[in-house]
Amino acid sequence: MSRTSTPLSRLAVSLTTAGTLVFTLGGLLTFTACSGSDSGKPQAHASSHSPGPADVQPALPHGGGEVKPQAPTGLPGMPPLLDPNDLYAADRPNALSDTVKNFPSRVYVPNTESDTVSVIDPATFQVIDTIKVGRQPQHVVPSWDMKTLWVNNDLGNTLTEIDPATGKTGPTVDVHDPYNLYFTPDGKYSVVMASADHQLVFRDAHTMETVKALPVGCDGVNHADFSPDGRYFIVSCEFDGSLLKVDTEKMEIIGRQKLPAKHHAMPQDVKISPDGRTWYIADMMSHGVWVLDGDNFTTPKLVPTGKGAHGLYVSRDSKYMYISNRGEGSITLWEFAPGQENGGHIATKWHLPDGGSPDMGGVSADGKVLWLSGRYDAEVYAIDTTDGHLLARIKVGHGPHGLAVYPQPGRYSLGHTGVFR
Repeated sequence: MSRTSTPLSRLAVSLTTAGTLVFTLGGLLTFTACSGSDSGKPQAHASSHSPGPADVQPALPHGGGEVKPQAPTGLPGMPPLLDPNDLYAADRPNALSDTVKNFPSRVYVPNTESDTVSVIDPATFQVIDTIKVGRQPQHVVPSWDMKTLWVNNDLGNTLTEIDPATGKTGPTVDVHDPYNLYFTPDGKYSVVMASADHQLVFRDAHTMETVKALPVGCDGVNHADFSPDGRYFIVSCEFDGSLLKVDTEKMEIIGRQKLPAKHHAMPQDVKISPDGRTWYIADMMSHGVWVLDGDNFTTPKLVPTGKGAHGLYVSRDSKYMYISNRGEGSITLWEFAPGQENGGHIATKWHLPDGGSPDMGGVSADGKVLWLSGRYDAEVYAIDTTDGHLLARIKVGHGPHGLAVYPQPGRYSLGHTGVFR
């Protein structure tokens, strides 16, 4: 994402398209982050006040207020977990639900600077269609019931509906500032990450009518993931380097904290471990992932993974997590190890030949291919998940971002480019 110019003393920093930092004196601090070289949208400006320890709010219990015994069940209306020890148990290779099993396999790539969606046939690695959408599409998001793909036209203030059965567009829905989109685990609400508006907007998951607009008090709200019981979710705010903890049912912020980075933090994607005990937050300025205890919401620890750490994707067997390092053209393979420090460790790192800018994406239904957009190179990467070698480099429109591989296994979608349970 990149929609801010923030004063910080007299030091100016900008992230170039090559992923490097350029320093000048007497200017502004400008970041180019998840949405690349976006322009024209009202900017999300950081507060002139930098919160210190007194501003860090510990998380309240899920319901807020005084400490009470935990409810034994999950969020009302949420489908029960298939396996309490593995949140991704429904995401096994080719375990497609009846809802999606007859959809053609495609990769939908939103091109933020071309205002289009490139449609790739993964069997041939060829672009087979280009769909005109609204202004600055950021992510392609599967709906909770998995019947619809929503294109988030951020600067167009609309959502474009795509029918994954036919690949055809449907009605355009007016939704203000839809940078990213999630769904509550009970399927009742969509949650719009309205970054420039500084809000989380809870809407009816089907009609997209506003239910509650929640001011977040942070800059650059953009990514999230939900707890095993669905009662809270963790949100990243990239432009002021902070995290939020939100009560799902009450639609209230119950905790917030600044990431303890040595310099400037810029958190991106958020992902919970298969056992539900550890949270990971990619940070493209700290060049690693923050490891967080979401229940207690204590201070997280940084584990370096690579320059420009960005997207987080769990393998089909729940054993690994793929971390895209946009600033160096690599993918870090994280091996989950429940009970160990940090909930796992780095197994290896794969480098794209001739470099690249791997950003957001997803894993194929069979688990054999990791698909990532090349944010600054107008291309998409198909990467073999057995050994990390590059299968294809596919040219698409300008500024490809949050691509969706579809269909995918799972019973329902929590949003983003495909987070399934």
